[in-house]
Amino acid sequence: MTGVKFLADAKRIYGFEISGHCSRDGDDEVGKLVCSAVSSAAYMAANTITEIIGDAADAEVSEAKMYFTVKKPSEASVKVLEGLKLHLISLSNQYSNNIKIFGGAKNVKD
Repeated sequence: MTGVKFLADAKRIYGFEISGHCSRDGDDEVGKLVCSAVSSAAYMAANTITEIIGDAADAEVSEAKMYFTVKKPSEASVKVLEGLKLHLISLSNQYSNNIKIFGGAKNVKD
C-alpha cells in the first residue's frame, strides 16, 4: 500500500510525502501501474514547481519514499499541489487497495 500525506498549514498545501509500494507483492500488475502513476504525477508536480514556476523546494527521494516541500509556496505552486491531490484522490478512489491519501488544506476535498 502506498500512503500519500499532504502537508499543509491552515491556508494551503505546501508539500507531500509518499511512501510504500502500491503492489502487495512484486507480481501485482495493477499495483505496479498504480505505483507508476503515483510516481509520475509526483515528479511532474515537483518538476513543474521547481523548474517551470521557479519556487525553491526541499526534496528527498529514496527507495519507496518521496518527500517534497515548497519553501515559500506561490499561488501557482499551491495550485499544482492541489491538482496533484485531486489526481491522487481519484486514483485512490479507483484503487483503494493500493493507495491511501492523508491530510491537506481545507480548500481541497479531504
